[in-house]
Amino acid sequence: MTTPTPRSASTPNSGGRLVPRVLVGAVAIAAFAVASTGSASAVEDTGTTDANVVVGSAITLTDLTPSFELSGMPGATVTGLAAVTYTVETNNVAGYTVTVQSQTPTMVATAVGNTDSIPITALTAREGGIGTYSALSSAAALPVHSQATRSAEGGDDLTTDFQIAIPFVNSDTYTATLDYVAATL
Repeated sequence: MTTPTPRSASTPNSGGRLVPRVLVGAVAIAAFAVASTGSASAVEDTGTTDANVVVGSAITLTDLTPSFELSGMPGATVTGLAAVTYTVETNNVAGYTVTVQSQTPTMVATAVGNTDSIPITALTAREGGIGTYSALSSAAALPVHSQATRSAEGGDDLTTDFQIAIPFVNSDTYTATLDYVAATL
């Protein structure tokens, strides 16, 4: 855009008289120039905030074998390697422990009229492939796994071996419910 040359507010006419002249275009251009260059500087202020994510300690016990069976004749010692499998996942850096405990002091017969039972202490357990077998109890939990680190992401796959010296009892299926508990250290 070209800026017109300013002219006087009046120009002589052919008779020597001054005739007023309107300079609308020049006034409009001057007004545009003032509007486009006369803006004020922007004003701003700043601040900060901290984003905090609080992650709690968690532990899960999943994929626990729902039941297992050991079978044999009276007097036989029967072993079930990896009879129970399960997965424990925790983010606790101090680690975790897994215990097993019977809900009852005896394994009871399932056949109607059979009054025989097997003491729960006859059933022994150990961590899969590690250590010696220890008797189960309804009074105290038996540790079957412990570690001082968190699990792998997705969980640690673990097993428990069971063993029993079958006592002289009636032919039947004897049962007890076992509680597995995974707890952070």
